Amino acid sequence: MGSRKKQMADAIKESKKQVAFAKLNNCPTSPRKMRLVADLVRGEKVEKALNILKFSQKEASNRLEKLLLSAIANWQAKNEDADIESAELFVKEIRVDGGSMLKRLRPAPQGRAHRIRKRSNHVTLVLGDNNNTQS
Repeated sequence: MGSRKKQMADAIKESKKQVAFAKLNNCPTSPRKMRLVADLVRGEKVEKALNILKFSQKEASNRLEKLLLSAIANWQAKNEDADIESAELFVKEIRVDGGSMLKRLRPAPQGRAHRIRKRSNHVTLVLGDNNNTQS
């Protein structure tokens, strides 16, 4: 039974080598605006995703481009012997969740006050590779 557990652990370790992820926490952009850009690159190959983000007019694209480059660097650190071009990396998963909210008050007419919610978000980006030589 012990050798079976070791085999399962080795299989899990190999499957984890094929994915790399990066997280961006407390990004001061609303999640809705970030999701618009994240939807553009979901499922795309890394080279195409970088081009999309580089030439996008949205402010969130700069942050996502930096995050994607970080995920690529994380993948390279895990797979030092592998080549990026032959690995065919793609954006396997990109998730934008709401972060903390700064609540402020803005003066309104007739002595009232309106609440302003300054939103932030958390982005999780997971890269996968199409290279099926190991399995």
